[in-house]
Amino acid sequence: MSEKLGEVSVSEDELELETEEASAQAPEAPGGEPPRKIKRGTLPPGGGDLGGRHGRSSIATTSFFGRTAQFFRDTRAEMRRVSWPTANEVKNTTIITLIAVIFFALYLFGVDRVWAFLIEHLRVWLGGS
Repeated sequence: MSEKLGEVSVSEDELELETEEASAQAPEAPGGEPPRKIKRGTLPPGGGDLGGRHGRSSIATTSFFGRTAQFFRDTRAEMRRVSWPTANEVKNTTIITLIAVIFFALYLFGVDRVWAFLIEHLRVWLGGS
């Protein structure tokens, strides 16, 4: 049994289910290979890093001082992972920021002076005191 819809004909004998397959020629990500997807709640290959954290049950049963100590351990571990800028990078970005602030301050001062001049002359021109 065959139906003709416009220019497309469909035959029940030739129906095949198409399956999506990952293309072997998938475009490469800009930074290289994209990270593999990992099921939620599982650790990545190699065990992963729990960030110094324990399960909820151990936190709920510990004292205030135990939780505070754990907080400081977690904070210290997180601060080790931070990528800190070099002194030269800090100096350069500070200089750029100061130049931008000075430029915009002068620009806004100039715009303010122009508007004040125009408004004052408009007031005088319209007969104000």
